[in-house]
Amino acid sequence: MTRQKTNAILKTLDEEYGTTKEGFLHTHDWQLLTAIMLSAQSTDKQVDETLPSLWEKFPTLEAIAGAPVEEIETAIKSIGLYKMKAKNMKNCCEKLIKEHGGKVPVTIEQLVELPGVGRKTATLFLADAYGIPGVTVDTHVFRISKRLGWADGKNPVQVEQELMKVLPKEHWNRINFQLIYHGRSICSARCAHCEKCVLEKWCEKRL
Repeated sequence: MTRQKTNAILKTLDEEYGTTKEGFLHTHDWQLLTAIMLSAQSTDKQVDETLPSLWEKFPTLEAIAGAPVEEIETAIKSIGLYKMKAKNMKNCCEKLIKEHGGKVPVTIEQLVELPGVGRKTATLFLADAYGIPGVTVDTHVFRISKRLGWADGKNPVQVEQELMKVLPKEHWNRINFQLIYHGRSICSARCAHCEKCVLEKWCEKRL
């Protein structure tokens, strides 16, 4: 794909979905990290509805680290995979206290060593917390990037590296939420509504 076509696609995505997104409710960096952890395989709406009462019940790292996992489960029960996420939250907060002085690390290498934090969560956290450029590859980004001819990678890490070469750095942080919105509303894995797609004329439809 030519640079001209890529720029046209990026301009269209900016116009269609905007260049910024609303972040999750948080006061501290560990709360933002926790919220992003909760958002995996859940909707932002589910997370947004859960956070006010979650922070009221557990206002500090120590509160989560010291709570029985069952109490955390009850507080996030409306969110998908809540049992696993509750365990990860508790273990993550414990590790932040014991090994990082209660501060969230600012490198991907250290972040992915925390329980429940993968590369996607780490990249999103660094982008949302500090504006550090990074491409986050979830299922929507993985699928649509291939359809557009931006990537051929067999796994998310390969696609991430390809997109970092194809996309201008100023677009790295926002390509994730733009393609998520596009994947949910138009180009889903189950059914691609090409007749309504603003990117259809550039799509190579390889998937």
